[in-house]
Amino acid sequence: MEDLKERLLPTKPVINPRDVIGLKKHGQGLRSWIRVDAATGESEVIEVDKNTMMRRCDLPARDLRLLDPLFVYPSTILGREKAIVVNLEQIRCIITSDEVLLLNSLDSYVLQYVVELQRRLKAAGNDDVWQSESSDFSRRKGGRSFRGAFGCISPDYLPFEFKALEVALEAACTFLDAQAAELEIEAYPLLDELTSKISTLNLERARRLKSRLVALTRRVQKVRDEIEQLMDDDGDMAEMYLTEKKRKMESSFYGGDQSLAGHRSTDGIQSISAPISPVSSPPNARRLDRNLSLARSRHESTKSSESAAEKIDELEMLLEAYFIVADSTLNKLTSLKEYIDDTEDFINIQLDNVRNQLIQFELVLTTATFVVAMFGVVAGIFGMNFQIPLFKDPSAFEWVLVITGISGAILFSTFLWFFKYKRLMPL
Repeated sequence: MEDLKERLLPTKPVINPRDVIGLKKHGQGLRSWIRVDAATGESEVIEVDKNTMMRRCDLPARDLRLLDPLFVYPSTILGREKAIVVNLEQIRCIITSDEVLLLNSLDSYVLQYVVELQRRLKAAGNDDVWQSESSDFSRRKGGRSFRGAFGCISPDYLPFEFKALEVALEAACTFLDAQAAELEIEAYPLLDELTSKISTLNLERARRLKSRLVALTRRVQKVRDEIEQLMDDDGDMAEMYLTEKKRKMESSFYGGDQSLAGHRSTDGIQSISAPISPVSSPPNARRLDRNLSLARSRHESTKSSESAAEKIDELEMLLEAYFIVADSTLNKLTSLKEYIDDTEDFINIQLDNVRNQLIQFELVLTTATFVVAMFGVVAGIFGMNFQIPLFKDPSAFEWVLVITGISGAILFSTFLWFFKYKRLMPL
């Protein structure tokens, strides 16, 4: 990994002010890309400007804008005529039938993507050599190979673009699953602590945790929806089979040249050997040729549709595997969100209980204040400037206090009984 990182580090060029002025004038800048060759699996760093990349991969400018690290775009997988544009988390690359062009970055997941793709390409090359030797041996022995006997294709024999896409999906799903696991490790102890001790610090930590959870859930949901959208559209999946399209174009090109040469040679032979006859071919012969051509075209269309369905099924199984991984990660995040919602409900119940207790205490305190205010009323009455015989009785003061206290106690008990009767207080 360190050797690859040092080899992929962009060199520090000597900047000339004139070059900078010319670069700004043209409005085009070079961007560093990591190129992985499909045949050898070797990687190299190239610097290509935007227009050259558009001509090289036959892509519009809006597709390259999805890979620009200066902009934040959701996860996207686009199948084009000659390339597949992949924007999955840190993996931003262009996949063709011959190479992978990856934006040069020092991110560990990008370097792991390059290393894993090289490893799989070299392993597939070794398997091809082993299979060719075993097929020769089985041919000499009169047997059949495993691939022909069972009629299935091993994952090692996937086209190059599917291998590169699989590594990109694996890197993105691994990155998202690692973030989800890290969030789970941090979330559950924090939520358990919050239920036992409600404090401002714990509430702030829970708020930040929930915001991270919502952002991660949105990213995982986008990756899952993108894979599901590809699986639902057979046309998009067929468009992504670049090696098959390239092979068909080459075969049609060479087949057209051969048919043209054969047509010219037959014309020459007929012009030399065959006599010139003004009478055309009989109608029965033309009808027979027409029927044979129609049967041949139907057979070829049926065969091509069956092969296209097999290729689509091959890609669909690949996408389905990582759809399950993304869906599992999304289920983890959904369970964590439900746990956070349950914790919030529990905290709200606790806060409501405390609030009710405070209201009950305030009600009791208000009732007691009202009862005590009776002594002030009595003191105000007896403090008036008038003369009555009760003032001359030495035990009158004690009787006034006793009667007022008993009246206040009866009034306070009456209020408490009323609160209990109305179920305002759990007494």
